[in-house]
Parts: sequence; C-alpha cells; structure tokens
Amino acid sequence: MTTTTMTTTMTTTMSGPRTLPLAHRMARMEASAIREILKVAERPDILSFAGGLPAPELFPIEALADAHARVLAREGAAALQYSATEGFAPLRDWISARLRAAGIDCDVEHTLITTGSQQGIDLAARVLVNPGDRVAVENPSYIAALQVFSGYEARFAAIASDGDGLQVDDLARQHAAEPVKLVYVVPNFQNPKGTTLSLPRRQALVAFAQRHGVPILEDDPYGALRFEGTPLPSLAALDREGVVVHLGTFSKTLAPGLRVAWAVGPIDVLRAMTVAKQASDLHSASLTQRAVSALFERFDYEAHLTTLRRVYGERRTVMLAALDRHMPAGTGWTRPEGGMFTWVELPGRLRAEDIFEAALAEKVAFVPGSPFYAVEKRHDTLRLNFSNRPPERIDEGMGRLGRVVGRWAGEGRRING
Repeated sequence: MTTTTMTTTMTTTMSGPRTLPLAHRMARMEASAIREILKVAERPDILSFAGGLPAPELFPIEALADAHARVLAREGAAALQYSATEGFAPLRDWISARLRAAGIDCDVEHTLITTGSQQGIDLAARVLVNPGDRVAVENPSYIAALQVFSGYEARFAAIASDGDGLQVDDLARQHAAEPVKLVYVVPNFQNPKGTTLSLPRRQALVAFAQRHGVPILEDDPYGALRFEGTPLPSLAALDREGVVVHLGTFSKTLAPGLRVAWAVGPIDVLRAMTVAKQASDLHSASLTQRAVSALFERFDYEAHLTTLRRVYGERRTVMLAALDRHMPAGTGWTRPEGGMFTWVELPGRLRAEDIFEAALAEKVAFVPGSPFYAVEKRHDTLRLNFSNRPPERIDEGMGRLGRVVGRWAGEGRRING
C-alpha cells in the first residue's frame, strides 16, 4: 500500500461511520419507554417501581443449577446440539398436560416453545397481520406488544377498558365501523392496569371472535399469580372453534432469564408460527429447555407458586395501603387480584412525565402511563410494580411518591390545554 493510499484510507475511516438507510417500518417503531426509563430508574440509589420485575430472591436458583447439572451429565451432547424448532418434546408434553387440566384443548402437536412470550407475540403478528391491518388492543395496552404490531405496520383500534377489562361492546362497535384483523388481550392482571377481564366479557369476546372469524391473541404471563378472588377460565378454554392463540411463559414464575415460553393454538397457525420461528432463531435454547423439563422431575412447582402468590399478595396489599396513606385526595388506583402491577390516575390532570422528573429527585421511580396508549395518549396515569420490593421499601417508596404528587397537586400544576 502506498503512502497516498494509506492516507486516503485513514481519512475515510476517521470521518466516522456513514448513515445507512433503514427500512421504512422503523419510522413507526419507538424505543421502549420502559427500557429507556430503566437506564435511569435502576440506578442503585433509586427506589424503583418502574420495571416489570419478579422478585429475584424467589428465583429457584439451586433447583435450576441442579437441573442444568443433571442435564449436562446425562445428555450433554444432545443438550448442546441444534434441536427441533417446535421445542423439546418432554417439555411440550408437560406444558400441554398442564393446559389440558386447565380446560384448554391441546396436545404436544399444538404446542410451540418460544424464546419468551414476547417472541410468541412477534410470531403471531408475523403470520396473522398484514401491513395496514387493524389490530384491536386494550386502551391502555402492553407497550412491547404495541412495538411488535407497529413493526409489522399495523394500525390500531384502541378499545375502551375499565375495571372489568376490555369492553367488548366497544370492540364490536369499532369492528362494525372498520373491521379488525386481530384482537390482542392480556386477560389476567393486565399490564399495565392490573385489571382482569370478567367472565361475561370473556364469553362475549370469544363469541365475537367466532362470529366474525377474528383471531384472538391471548397473552397470559400472569395467570398463575392470582392471590385473591376466583380463577377464571382462559379464553382458549372457552374456545371450541379454533380462534384463540394462547401464550404463556415461565418468566414470571421461574425466572425471566430462562426465556422459556410457549404458544398453543389452531394447528395451521402453529405450523405457520413454526416456519416463522425457523427463519427467526431456528429454535429456542436446547440446554435451557431440557433443564426446565428436568427441573420438574424433582421441583415442587405448585409449592413454589403458592409462595409467589403469598409474597406478591402481601406486597400488593402493602402498596395499596401505602397509596391510601400517602397519596393526596383525587388520586385513584386499581386493586389487582394478582400479577405484578397497579395503575394510578393522578389528581388534577397532573403530567406523569413531569412528576417522574420530580420523583427522581426524591430517589423514587415509576413508569409514566402515556406510552401504553396506542392512539390518543393520556399523560395523567402511571404504572407501579409491587412484586420486586419488600414491604418496608414499598411503604417508603410510596411515601416519597406521595410527597411529590401532593406537592405538585398543591401547586395547581396541570397538563397544558
């Protein structure tokens, strides 16, 4: 290489990376507000209620370590090899048997292992939604699902919701005005509101889907975490015509780092999702699937769930009592019967984004509610996670937050307009 050529090469290199053109769909996708907030909120000095995090002290670490060791000792080569896209058959059999006991008509062939239920949302959207299709979502809805549907260039029908979940009458009204292609719903202890879809509305929603041939994507990461009230049948259990794709996960009951989840549903949809998964990641981690399967050989999963329900129920109760004690008049919040979240409506139309900055100064954090709205944003709501903090820190955190909200409400600050 000549001196002149070397100089030219170095000049090009030092000029910085060129800007490469992105796909047009990326203009529709925003970074997750939660992930961006967590970069600040998870600092050690911040008492954060922002993340949707299970309690790490309840992860069955020793049991998982033992399960991994047993798998590596007896079937290490197979566990470290490529495997079937559908997933490890014994694990799929365990999952499908458990779902059948809950009333869902499925077997191994109707069960697909996914890399977290987030991948299940992505695969279902990939095979069911075309650009421009309308996807019906609760208002507000799970933010990462909104990201997925935006990535596939869907449009949104934001369906009204209340304490009993998605309002099926509003869904029917909006569908009559312009048909929807898919309904996405979190029926149990919804993220972000913590509300549960009532039995009459579950029945009405499945009837709507069957009547109009509209598939339902039922996302149920929290269903096993009911610590109050009566368990309700899943939408998949109510479905006898093959309109529901049901998603579940071990992220909230074992550990999110495992990234082991599942999808069950009509065989034609599951086959399409399997093909899409082949193009996405070939298959979920073989070692982890086998380890989870081995875990259930010795681990008392039901006793573990009982512990989770007891601990999370106590933390929910402490948070609700702390909100009642520390929040100023005019503040409202949901009273979840399970799951990990409660939803707060601020008094006097305060902006949660403004409160967030003031709360950080008090070393407490939450997630502002506006990113959870698919169409028209509301700025006077916020989400709180109660599963990740011990009771004494919950009360302390709500005290800090209550002082901030009370101070801003007392000063009469409002949303512009």
